[in-house]
Amino acid sequence: MKKNIVLITGMSGAGKTSSVNALEDMGYYCIENYPKELLSELKDLIYESDTYEKIAFSVSAINYSLFYNAFKKMDIHLRVLFLDAQDDELLLRYRFTRRLHPMMAFHLADTLEKAIERERSYFQQVDLEDENLIRIDTTKMTTSELGNRIRNRFKMDDKVGLAITFQSFGFKKGVPLDADMILDVRFLPNPFYIQELKPKTGNDLEVYQFVMENEHTISFCEKLKTWLDLVLKEYDKQNRSQLVVAIGCTGGQHRSVSICNWLYDIYKNQYYCLKSHRDIGVNEI
Repeated sequence: MKKNIVLITGMSGAGKTSSVNALEDMGYYCIENYPKELLSELKDLIYESDTYEKIAFSVSAINYSLFYNAFKKMDIHLRVLFLDAQDDELLLRYRFTRRLHPMMAFHLADTLEKAIERERSYFQQVDLEDENLIRIDTTKMTTSELGNRIRNRFKMDDKVGLAITFQSFGFKKGVPLDADMILDVRFLPNPFYIQELKPKTGNDLEVYQFVMENEHTISFCEKLKTWLDLVLKEYDKQNRSQLVVAIGCTGGQHRSVSICNWLYDIYKNQYYCLKSHRDIGVNEI
């Protein structure tokens, strides 16, 4: 049986340490800051060890390419967990914690803004379409939400066939960076302008019915299902393992949540599905 290797990387401050903790909880043997000078010895260590079937390496932007190229030459099951966040959020996190950015520690940048820009340049060659790459946008996530996302994503790998996450969001808070597909439902009637529905969400029956029983929504959903049936079937044929379908409205409270719930109910018996509502604080279920 091939060894399962996860290469954890991404932007500093985006959640690599939290990801290590989550994978440790799942039985992975996690190694941080493995010396690049010992890469030549790593192959034999991985093949000869019968103790660890699942290993995760957390590596920096500077060393990512070295480790990735080394692992690609090995007869292993390799996945890349790429943690990302919007630059403004990374700036806030570093200023809040007052930690020194690695690019500044290695004298590769003299300001935090330049450090983030320099670090991002190291990942320009990352193939975000690689089916073995899992990209997670942690911009709006808490540490516990990130842990749940990782645990759910890696549970998917034990399932056969295509695994789909349906995620609602609000455009005013930014588009999820890890979305493979984005559906814009801002054209649908908005419960926000109905006084008794405004404080509720698409998880409430009154809002869900308001959105889903509208004639425009009914027409849209009929066409959407026809299109998704075809697209998901083709993705499945191509052995695509994971897909994130993001559904956005203005605030991520009403319309996107309703459509997300509808899609989950439609496809949950056909594929391995998860759903999450980013902007109402509901984790994947």
